[in-house]
Amino acid sequence: MDRAHLQVTLERHIPAAALPYCLQLWDRHPFDFKIRKKRVSKVGDFTCRHGKKPLITINSDSHPYVFLMTYIHEVAHLIVHKAHGWNREAHGPEWKAVVRQLLQPLLTNEVYPVDLLTVLETHMVNPKASSFSDPELTKAFRDYDSNFKQATLLSQLPEGSIFELRGRWFRKGQLKRTRVLCHELKTKRNYLVSADSPVGSVQLSFL
Repeated sequence: MDRAHLQVTLERHIPAAALPYCLQLWDRHPFDFKIRKKRVSKVGDFTCRHGKKPLITINSDSHPYVFLMTYIHEVAHLIVHKAHGWNREAHGPEWKAVVRQLLQPLLTNEVYPVDLLTVLETHMVNPKASSFSDPELTKAFRDYDSNFKQATLLSQLPEGSIFELRGRWFRKGQLKRTRVLCHELKTKRNYLVSADSPVGSVQLSFL
């Protein structure tokens, strides 16, 4: 994706005031960028294979504030990778320092509403591997996303419950830190799903 296409894409997905800065990050650290369909286990990722341009992907259904946070999160991975390769912990101190540095110029009332800005500033004291690992930030994001307001969350279901997530059916397993081990009924495969994922068509377990 070239700069012109990136600009058009970002214009549809992030707050307008953040656009120039996000393009500047791409100018300094070029990468391929793709929008993905809804994914069960993640909202974005960074990959870099030998001989190929780094790639960042973000889910198409992400709310603008979540999309922007994910963009910064993944660009931070790119910068750490350029400096250290894979010889650093994915969300270790180097990554945390870069995330704080990258997000700081965006912590303004022009980009975020005041209440969300306050929660973000607290979150950035010790940024998490996933924004959804921070309950206060997760709640603040949801307050601005109408799709979440009436949602049932995976964390609210008892273990063993059958639920639908983005057109696929799963059985809820054990909680693993901030994610839940879920078994897809059709493929028999297991996935780690964010505990704060909204789910639908729940069939509660009687165990």
